[in-house]
Amino acid sequence: MRIVFMGTPDFATETLKALIESTHEIVGVVTQPDKPKGRSGKLQETPVKEVALQYGLTVYQPERVRDPEFMQILRELAPDVIVVVAFGQILSKEILTLPKYGCINVHASLLPKLRGAAPIQWSVIDGDPESGVTIMQMDEGIDTGDMLLVKKYTLDAKETGGSLFDRLAAFGGPMVLEVLEQAQAGTLHPVPQKHEEHTYAKMLSKETGRIDFKQSAVQIERLIRGLNPWPSAFAYLGDKTLKLWDADVVTSEQAAGEGIPQAEPGTIVSVTKENFLIQTGDGYLSVNELQLSGKKRMETSAFLRGYALQEGIRLSEKPM
Repeated sequence: MRIVFMGTPDFATETLKALIESTHEIVGVVTQPDKPKGRSGKLQETPVKEVALQYGLTVYQPERVRDPEFMQILRELAPDVIVVVAFGQILSKEILTLPKYGCINVHASLLPKLRGAAPIQWSVIDGDPESGVTIMQMDEGIDTGDMLLVKKYTLDAKETGGSLFDRLAAFGGPMVLEVLEQAQAGTLHPVPQKHEEHTYAKMLSKETGRIDFKQSAVQIERLIRGLNPWPSAFAYLGDKTLKLWDADVVTSEQAAGEGIPQAEPGTIVSVTKENFLIQTGDGYLSVNELQLSGKKRMETSAFLRGYALQEGIRLSEKPM
Protein backbone atom coordinates (compact mmCIF):
# COMPACT_ATOMS: atom_id res chain seq x y z
CA MET A 1 0.00 0.00 0.00
CA ARG A 2 0.93 3.63 -0.48
CA ILE A 3 0.87 5.11 3.03
CA VAL A 4 0.90 8.64 4.36
CA PHE A 5 1.87 8.60 8.04
CA MET A 6 0.69 11.36 10.40
CA GLY A 7 2.14 11.56 13.90
CA THR A 8 4.16 13.75 16.22
CA PRO A 9 5.42 12.47 19.63
CA ASP A 10 7.55 9.54 20.79
CA PHE A 11 4.50 7.30 21.04
CA ALA A 12 4.09 7.44 17.25
CA THR A 13 7.66 6.50 16.34
CA GLU A 14 7.35 2.77 17.04
CA THR A 15 4.45 2.46 14.61
CA LEU A 16 6.32 4.49 12.01
CA LYS A 17 9.36 2.21 12.30
CA ALA A 18 7.19 -0.89 11.90
CA LEU A 19 5.70 0.53 8.69
CA ILE A 20 9.16 1.48 7.39
CA GLU A 21 10.36 -2.10 7.90
CA SER A 22 7.28 -3.56 6.20
CA THR A 23 6.60 -4.14 2.51
CA HIS A 24 4.39 -1.05 2.34
CA GLU A 25 5.55 2.21 0.76
CA ILE A 26 5.56 5.36 2.90
CA VAL A 27 5.05 8.18 0.42
CA GLY A 28 5.08 10.96 3.00
CA VAL A 29 5.31 11.69 6.72
CA VAL A 30 3.24 14.53 8.17
CA THR A 31 4.06 15.98 11.56
CA GLN A 32 3.55 19.16 13.55
CA PRO A 33 5.79 22.19 12.86
CA ASP A 34 9.05 22.47 14.80
CA LYS A 35 8.63 24.43 18.03
CA PRO A 36 11.08 26.55 20.06
CA LYS A 37 12.41 24.85 23.18
CA GLY A 38 13.96 26.19 26.36
CA ARG A 39 15.43 29.61 26.99
CA SER A 40 17.45 29.57 23.78
CA GLY A 41 14.31 29.28 21.69
CA LYS A 42 16.06 26.83 19.37
CA LEU A 43 13.62 24.96 17.16
CA GLN A 44 13.05 21.37 18.24
CA GLU A 45 12.18 18.71 15.67
CA THR A 46 9.35 16.34 16.56
CA PRO A 47 10.34 12.74 17.38
CA VAL A 48 8.47 11.55 14.28
CA LYS A 49 10.38 13.98 12.07
CA GLU A 50 13.70 12.79 13.50
CA VAL A 51 12.89 9.16 12.69
CA ALA A 52 11.54 9.97 9.24
CA LEU A 53 14.66 11.91 8.26
CA GLN A 54 16.91 9.10 9.53
CA TYR A 55 15.24 6.83 6.96
CA GLY A 56 15.29 9.41 4.17
CA LEU A 57 11.53 9.91 4.09
CA THR A 58 9.89 13.10 2.85
CA VAL A 59 8.50 15.15 5.75
CA TYR A 60 5.68 17.70 5.60
CA GLN A 61 4.92 20.10 8.45
CA PRO A 62 1.80 22.11 7.57
CA GLU A 63 0.40 24.55 10.10
CA ARG A 64 -3.02 23.17 9.17
CA VAL A 65 -3.48 19.97 7.19
CA ARG A 66 -6.82 21.20 5.89
CA ASP A 67 -5.26 24.22 4.12
CA PRO A 68 -5.81 24.09 0.32
CA GLU A 69 -2.08 24.06 -0.43
CA PHE A 70 -1.47 20.95 1.66
CA MET A 71 -4.65 19.28 0.49
CA GLN A 72 -3.26 19.47 -3.04
CA ILE A 73 -0.05 17.80 -1.85
CA LEU A 74 -2.07 15.00 -0.24
CA ARG A 75 -4.03 14.42 -3.43
CA GLU A 76 -0.80 14.21 -5.42
CA LEU A 77 0.64 11.68 -2.93
CA ALA A 78 -2.40 9.51 -3.67
CA PRO A 79 -2.23 7.35 -0.52
CA ASP A 80 -4.18 4.11 -0.25
CA VAL A 81 -4.44 4.74 3.48
CA ILE A 82 -3.44 7.38 6.02
CA VAL A 83 -2.13 6.03 9.33
CA VAL A 84 -2.55 8.49 12.21
CA VAL A 85 -0.85 8.20 15.62
CA ALA A 86 -1.08 11.11 18.09
CA PHE A 87 -0.80 13.66 15.30
CA GLY A 88 -2.31 16.64 17.08
CA GLN A 89 -4.59 18.12 14.40
CA ILE A 90 -8.21 17.39 13.53
CA LEU A 91 -8.64 15.93 10.06
CA SER A 92 -11.34 17.22 7.75
CA LYS A 93 -13.92 14.99 6.08
CA GLU A 94 -12.08 15.56 2.79
CA ILE A 95 -8.90 14.04 4.25
CA LEU A 96 -10.78 11.20 5.98
CA THR A 97 -12.36 10.11 2.69
CA LEU A 98 -9.40 10.77 0.38
CA PRO A 99 -7.63 7.36 0.57
CA LYS A 100 -9.18 4.13 -0.64
CA TYR A 101 -9.03 2.65 2.87
CA GLY A 102 -9.62 5.93 4.68
CA CYS A 103 -7.68 6.99 7.78
CA ILE A 104 -6.88 4.56 10.59
CA ASN A 105 -5.81 5.65 14.03
CA VAL A 106 -3.76 4.06 16.81
CA HIS A 107 -5.36 5.05 20.14
CA ALA A 108 -3.87 4.07 23.50
CA SER A 109 -7.01 2.98 25.32
CA LEU A 110 -9.80 0.44 25.19
CA LEU A 111 -12.34 2.59 23.38
CA PRO A 112 -14.85 4.00 24.05
CA LYS A 113 -13.12 4.43 27.40
CA LEU A 114 -10.66 7.33 27.66
CA ARG A 115 -11.11 9.14 24.40
CA GLY A 116 -8.96 12.23 24.17
CA ALA A 117 -5.44 13.47 24.68
CA ALA A 118 -3.92 11.60 27.64
CA PRO A 119 -5.45 8.11 27.96
CA ILE A 120 -2.25 6.42 29.15
CA GLN A 121 -1.75 8.60 32.21
CA TRP A 122 -5.43 8.70 33.14
CA SER A 123 -5.67 4.92 32.97
CA VAL A 124 -3.09 4.73 35.78
CA ILE A 125 -4.58 7.66 37.72
CA ASP A 126 -8.07 6.16 37.52
CA GLY A 127 -6.82 2.80 38.79
CA ASP A 128 -7.91 0.84 35.73
CA PRO A 129 -7.03 -2.87 35.98
CA GLU A 130 -6.35 -3.01 32.25
CA SER A 131 -5.59 -0.76 29.31
CA GLY A 132 -4.62 -1.44 25.73
CA VAL A 133 -4.60 -0.16 22.16
CA THR A 134 -7.51 0.27 19.76
CA ILE A 135 -7.02 0.58 16.00
CA MET A 136 -9.92 2.70 14.80
CA GLN A 137 -11.39 3.75 11.45
CA MET A 138 -11.43 7.52 11.84
CA ASP A 139 -14.57 9.57 11.39
CA GLU A 140 -15.31 13.25 12.01
CA GLY A 141 -15.67 12.80 15.77
CA ILE A 142 -12.91 12.72 18.39
CA ASP A 143 -11.96 9.03 18.77
CA THR A 144 -15.50 7.96 17.87
CA GLY A 145 -14.86 5.76 14.81
CA ASP A 146 -15.50 2.05 14.42
CA MET A 147 -12.99 -0.28 16.09
CA LEU A 148 -10.93 -2.49 13.79
CA LEU A 149 -8.63 -4.27 16.26
CA VAL A 150 -8.18 -4.24 20.05
CA LYS A 151 -5.34 -5.55 22.18
CA LYS A 152 -5.55 -5.53 25.98
CA TYR A 153 -2.82 -5.17 28.61
CA THR A 154 -3.13 -5.85 32.35
CA LEU A 155 -1.53 -3.08 34.39
CA ASP A 156 1.17 -3.95 36.91
CA ALA A 157 0.55 -2.95 40.53
CA LYS A 158 3.32 -0.34 40.25
CA GLU A 159 2.62 0.68 36.64
CA THR A 160 3.64 4.26 35.85
CA GLY A 161 2.59 6.53 33.05
CA GLY A 162 6.03 6.00 31.56
CA SER A 163 6.04 2.21 31.73
CA LEU A 164 2.51 1.95 30.29
CA PHE A 165 3.51 4.36 27.53
CA ASP A 166 6.38 2.06 26.52
CA ARG A 167 4.19 -1.05 26.62
CA LEU A 168 1.40 0.38 24.49
CA ALA A 169 3.72 2.15 22.02
CA ALA A 170 5.11 -1.27 21.10
CA PHE A 171 1.59 -2.57 20.33
CA GLY A 172 0.82 -0.06 17.58
CA GLY A 173 3.07 -1.22 14.75
CA PRO A 174 2.15 -4.93 14.65
CA MET A 175 -1.52 -4.09 15.09
CA VAL A 176 -1.53 -1.61 12.20
CA LEU A 177 0.19 -4.13 9.94
CA GLU A 178 -2.45 -6.72 10.84
CA VAL A 179 -5.26 -4.27 10.04
CA LEU A 180 -3.69 -3.32 6.69
CA GLU A 181 -3.39 -7.00 5.79
CA GLN A 182 -7.07 -7.51 6.62
CA ALA A 183 -8.03 -4.43 4.63
CA GLN A 184 -6.24 -5.72 1.54
CA ALA A 185 -7.85 -9.14 1.97
CA GLY A 186 -11.29 -7.63 2.48
CA THR A 187 -11.69 -9.31 5.86
CA LEU A 188 -12.03 -6.29 8.16
CA HIS A 189 -14.94 -6.40 10.60
CA PRO A 190 -15.51 -2.87 11.98
CA VAL A 191 -17.25 -2.78 15.36
CA PRO A 192 -19.18 0.37 16.33
CA GLN A 193 -18.31 1.83 19.70
CA LYS A 194 -20.82 1.91 22.53
CA HIS A 195 -20.89 5.70 22.61
CA GLU A 196 -23.05 5.83 25.75
CA GLU A 197 -20.16 4.22 27.68
CA HIS A 198 -17.46 6.67 26.65
CA THR A 199 -15.19 8.51 29.08
CA TYR A 200 -12.77 11.34 28.36
CA ALA A 201 -9.06 11.70 29.12
CA LYS A 202 -8.50 15.42 29.46
CA MET A 203 -5.18 17.04 28.61
CA LEU A 204 -2.47 17.07 31.24
CA SER A 205 -0.77 20.18 32.58
CA LYS A 206 1.68 20.80 35.41
CA GLU A 207 -1.31 21.80 37.52
CA THR A 208 -2.68 18.26 37.20
CA GLY A 209 0.12 17.10 39.50
CA ARG A 210 -0.71 19.38 42.43
CA ILE A 211 -1.39 16.97 45.32
CA ASP A 212 -4.50 17.42 47.45
CA PHE A 213 -3.67 15.55 50.65
CA LYS A 214 -7.35 15.48 51.61
CA GLN A 215 -7.72 12.76 48.99
CA SER A 216 -7.05 9.16 49.97
CA ALA A 217 -3.59 7.64 49.96
CA VAL A 218 -4.75 5.24 47.23
CA GLN A 219 -5.81 8.13 44.96
CA ILE A 220 -2.61 10.10 45.54
CA GLU A 221 -0.37 7.07 45.01
CA ARG A 222 -2.05 6.46 41.64
CA LEU A 223 -1.60 10.14 40.73
CA ILE A 224 2.11 9.87 41.53
CA ARG A 225 2.51 6.83 39.27
CA GLY A 226 0.33 8.17 36.49
CA LEU A 227 2.26 11.44 36.23
CA ASN A 228 5.68 9.76 36.32
CA PRO A 229 7.71 10.91 34.38
CA TRP A 230 5.61 13.92 33.26
CA PRO A 231 4.33 16.26 34.50
CA SER A 232 4.98 14.76 37.99
CA ALA A 233 2.99 14.97 41.23
CA PHE A 234 4.12 17.65 43.66
CA ALA A 235 3.49 19.49 46.90
CA TYR A 236 5.42 22.15 48.79
CA LEU A 237 7.86 21.71 51.65
CA GLY A 238 7.95 25.25 52.96
CA ASP A 239 8.62 27.38 49.90
CA LYS A 240 10.26 24.60 47.89
CA THR A 241 8.59 22.29 45.40
CA LEU A 242 8.73 18.64 46.45
CA LYS A 243 8.06 16.13 43.68
CA LEU A 244 6.99 12.67 44.77
CA TRP A 245 8.11 9.95 42.35
CA ASP A 246 7.24 6.76 44.23
CA ALA A 247 5.24 5.93 47.32
CA ASP A 248 3.42 3.05 48.99
CA VAL A 249 0.01 3.10 50.63
CA VAL A 250 -0.17 2.42 54.37
CA THR A 251 -3.69 1.88 55.67
CA SER A 252 -5.00 3.49 58.84
CA GLU A 253 -5.26 0.03 60.41
CA GLN A 254 -1.63 -0.77 59.60
CA ALA A 255 -0.47 2.57 60.98
CA ALA A 256 -2.52 2.20 64.16
CA GLY A 257 -0.95 -1.21 64.74
CA GLU A 258 2.48 0.44 64.65
CA GLY A 259 1.46 3.30 66.91
CA ILE A 260 1.49 5.93 64.18
CA PRO A 261 -0.56 8.98 65.21
CA GLN A 262 -3.26 10.64 63.15
CA ALA A 263 -2.96 14.25 62.05
CA GLU A 264 -4.22 16.79 59.54
CA PRO A 265 -3.84 15.71 55.89
CA GLY A 266 -0.40 16.62 54.56
CA THR A 267 1.31 16.25 57.93
CA ILE A 268 4.49 14.18 58.21
CA VAL A 269 3.70 11.82 61.08
CA SER A 270 6.71 9.50 61.07
CA VAL A 271 10.34 9.78 59.92
CA THR A 272 12.81 6.87 59.82
CA LYS A 273 16.20 6.46 58.17
CA GLU A 274 14.54 4.93 55.10
CA ASN A 275 11.36 6.91 54.50
CA PHE A 276 8.63 9.07 55.99
CA LEU A 277 4.86 8.87 56.28
CA ILE A 278 2.39 11.55 55.20
CA GLN A 279 -1.14 11.65 56.55
CA THR A 280 -3.83 11.80 53.84
CA GLY A 281 -7.61 12.00 53.91
CA ASP A 282 -7.69 8.22 54.21
CA GLY A 283 -4.53 6.34 55.09
CA TYR A 284 -0.89 7.33 54.74
CA LEU A 285 1.74 7.63 52.04
CA SER A 286 5.16 6.07 52.64
CA VAL A 287 7.47 8.03 50.36
CA ASN A 288 10.19 6.02 48.60
CA GLU A 289 11.54 8.44 46.01
CA LEU A 290 11.37 12.22 45.71
CA GLN A 291 12.99 15.38 44.40
CA LEU A 292 13.30 18.73 46.15
CA SER A 293 13.56 21.75 43.87
CA GLY A 294 17.16 22.40 42.91
CA LYS A 295 18.15 18.81 43.76
CA LYS A 296 18.38 15.54 41.85
CA ARG A 297 15.73 12.86 41.95
CA MET A 298 16.73 10.43 44.72
CA GLU A 299 15.60 7.68 47.05
CA THR A 300 14.10 8.97 50.29
CA SER A 301 16.85 7.35 52.37
CA ALA A 302 19.48 9.44 50.53
CA PHE A 303 17.38 12.58 50.92
CA LEU A 304 17.01 12.05 54.66
CA ARG A 305 20.77 11.72 55.13
CA GLY A 306 21.15 15.30 53.97
CA TYR A 307 17.89 16.88 55.13
CA ALA A 308 16.69 16.96 58.73
CA LEU A 309 13.00 16.36 58.12
CA GLN A 310 10.92 16.71 61.27
CA GLU A 311 7.71 14.99 62.28
CA GLY A 312 4.84 17.47 62.47
CA ILE A 313 5.86 19.42 59.38
CA ARG A 314 2.94 19.85 57.03
CA LEU A 315 3.26 19.67 53.27
CA SER A 316 1.00 22.07 51.41
CA GLU A 317 -0.59 22.63 48.00
CA LYS A 318 0.96 26.12 47.79
CA PRO A 319 4.33 27.54 48.90
CA MET A 320 4.39 28.61 52.55
